[in-house]
Amino acid sequence: MTHPPNAPAAPAARSTAQAPARPAGVPAQPSPAPGSAPPAGRGAWAVGRERLRVAATTEPGRLQILGAVLALLVVAFGAVTAFQVDDRTTAADDVVSRSQPLSADAAAIYRSLADADTTAAGGFLAGTLEPAESRARYDRDIATAARLLVKAAAGTDGSGESAREIATLNEQLPRYTGLIERARAANRQGLPLGGAYLRYANQQMTSTLLPAAERLYEAETVRLHEDDESARAWPLLALGLGLLTLAALAWAQRRTYARTNRVFNHGLLAATAATLTVLLWLLAAHTVARSGLDDAREHGQESLQSLNTARIGSLTARANELLTLVARGAVLTEDGKNDKYEAEYTSSSGTLTDALAVARELADDDAGRGPVDEAASRTAEWKQRHKDARAKDEAGDFEGALGRIVGSGESTGQTFDQVDAALDRALAHEQTEFTRSAGDARDALTALPLGALALGILGAAGAVLGINRRLSEYR
Repeated sequence: MTHPPNAPAAPAARSTAQAPARPAGVPAQPSPAPGSAPPAGRGAWAVGRERLRVAATTEPGRLQILGAVLALLVVAFGAVTAFQVDDRTTAADDVVSRSQPLSADAAAIYRSLADADTTAAGGFLAGTLEPAESRARYDRDIATAARLLVKAAAGTDGSGESAREIATLNEQLPRYTGLIERARAANRQGLPLGGAYLRYANQQMTSTLLPAAERLYEAETVRLHEDDESARAWPLLALGLGLLTLAALAWAQRRTYARTNRVFNHGLLAATAATLTVLLWLLAAHTVARSGLDDAREHGQESLQSLNTARIGSLTARANELLTLVARGAVLTEDGKNDKYEAEYTSSSGTLTDALAVARELADDDAGRGPVDEAASRTAEWKQRHKDARAKDEAGDFEGALGRIVGSGESTGQTFDQVDAALDRALAHEQTEFTRSAGDARDALTALPLGALALGILGAAGAVLGINRRLSEYR
């Protein structure tokens, strides 16, 4: 078999057409390197800066930039003012409606528990059959403490110190009431064991319940101080931004006057008026709020603290006075030389006297000084009657001493009730004073956040309109 001869190889196919001849006089251009990418595009930020730079080279462009900056400053000032004032308004409202009421409730819990302990001891001393009035008062105190504990638990978070103290009180209160019932049962049967149960219940009260109530009061008082400080703090950022905005508006109007020889630009003037109104409103409202909070602290909060201290002292003194007769020298001080309850009575009555002196100095009107003066007078009378009762007891006249302590006539129980009633009136007056002053402080700030936002928007609109008025001259 014969094969056709091989054809000559075809020339390699060209991928591109042959380049046309270069005209004479045109230099050769370098060819791009194989595989090289085109130059990367410019970023949006770089493009924006370039446009801003180009716009700033013309007067209309500069006016547009100025209008945007002024509008932004005015709106930012209104928004920051609204935010900071709203924060302080919330803190002032917490002072009025949360912190101080919780602090007062904690003090009332202490008072109810201490009074229940005192009433139980008094009923025990009255004989084997406790008077119905004494039993009703004890039940009322325990019910009040339980109700206020529920209220306090609802007003506190679940992880703080207050929550732990409330849990302790809720756990220990049933144990205390159980001991009191055992003491009553033994006392009705004429068993000496009743006195032991009563002393053990008092130990439970003084070592666990009352310290927990006192720590709860202190924790709520600390939170009250924190809310008070938050409410009175100056809004420095808003004030600084307001001054900066006013300075920028003044410079813009001066610039407009220098270029147009016109004294006023109505839009910029309206923006300045709105900004100045917000700034002055902020200064005035915050000054009034601080003044109200200062008054609430000096003539309400501090007075309430001293009166609560006095009441704690009176309740503790009364409980120890009664237990002096219950124990009859069976419980001594650590050195073994003196009656423990009598020594604690002396200390508590001294606390009562000192606290009343402080409350008298803090009282700012006759309505506040009157009950304090009465409490101080009754305290002096109480001390004298207690001294007489102790003299009879030390002389061996137990029945005479008992009549001086729990009798229906001129007894220390009578003066204690008078002291407690006077302190109750003083506390009610100071509570009213505190609520009024703190409420005035809160009300001074209430309308400012919304007003600052509204004026900020109006001021920004005025600044834009004022600049647009100038821009219309270039069209």
